[in-house]
Amino acid sequence: MKIHSEFSQSVEFYFEDFEQFPFPEVDIRKWILFIIMNEKKEPGLINVILCSDEFLHVMNQKYLDHDELTDIITFDYKDDFGNISGDIFISMERVIENASDLKESSLREFCRIVAHGVLHLIGYTDKQPKEKSVMTSKEDYYLSFVDFL
Repeated sequence: MKIHSEFSQSVEFYFEDFEQFPFPEVDIRKWILFIIMNEKKEPGLINVILCSDEFLHVMNQKYLDHDELTDIITFDYKDDFGNISGDIFISMERVIENASDLKESSLREFCRIVAHGVLHLIGYTDKQPKEKSVMTSKEDYYLSFVDFL
């Protein structure tokens, strides 16, 4: 797969009002790129921003006009950059609570949410039941490649 510039393929992690979360950053970065390339897309610039419920709730209200908690918001920039690029904001409070509810590890739930965001950037949606089913199947498929859990 051809990459157009030395800066066009990058996955970065940031923390916004949430303390560092112990996760295998290098492994997750490689896994994100694997998902994109496996879907036959060109990876670009992806920022994964870990934040609190409050931070993501404010963003949900401001940018999407939704007054509810969510675990993820994705901003897609592929139209601007011509490759899979965007910002993935993840509420770590939601991830930790969902993991507890699902009796999963926080790392596994984090990876599921990351896959969900990457799949949104690729173009998958989950508004309709059939779309949601496809998205969940894809998440499960890509989680099966995670060997660092």
